[in-house]
Amino acid sequence: MANRLLGKRVLVTQASDYMGPATVELFEAEGASVIAANGPLENAEACRELVTRAGRVDVLIANLAAPNYSGTAVTELDDTAWHRPFARLVDPLHFLTQAVLPQMIERRQGKIVVYGSATALRGLKTLSAYSAARAAQVGYVQSVGVEVAPHNVQLNLIAQNYVENREYYPPELMHKESFVASLKRQVPAGRLGTAREDAAFALFLASDESGFFAGQAFPFAGGWAQR
Repeated sequence: MANRLLGKRVLVTQASDYMGPATVELFEAEGASVIAANGPLENAEACRELVTRAGRVDVLIANLAAPNYSGTAVTELDDTAWHRPFARLVDPLHFLTQAVLPQMIERRQGKIVVYGSATALRGLKTLSAYSAARAAQVGYVQSVGVEVAPHNVQLNLIAQNYVENREYYPPELMHKESFVASLKRQVPAGRLGTAREDAAFALFLASDESGFFAGQAFPFAGGWAQR
């Protein structure tokens, strides 16, 4: 099926990073008019200004990614390290959602898709701040998702892990035998997911085909995390 987003205006944050490029490419191929945004979104004013400049937004892709800040025991975690992932991942999600919802509610139509993390669904050592921020995203999506569902606005989250991107999986890592072996042990699917597969799932959630999902966090991790 082609042109699944024909006539839709789609705002993609962090369009040059993580899942941004694959999303922009696929969504444009499916007929969307994409507003590719970059730059910091760590305060309310920046988020509101972005939505205002974008004008009509039929679909918001909240691609809010950051390093996973691993390797620090909770007893050694300082205040700055604790707050950093919340400022990068949680605050912008709220401010962007709050800014874009009024127009969607008025039109009685809209989609918000969040690229989240499966670390919110499965405990990992030395990732307390990052995991907590990702779990906060899930809680936010669950709450706001059911709040706006009666207005025919769908808010859902892709809880991903082990998906190809240069930031988390640079070429030098991908060629290491130890990494390949670890991947086969950790991920039931035995491989990384492709960015295209991930973007295709986001496309489904952004399309008119997904009107009966509300406030869901869908694992996308090759079986590494389940709900």
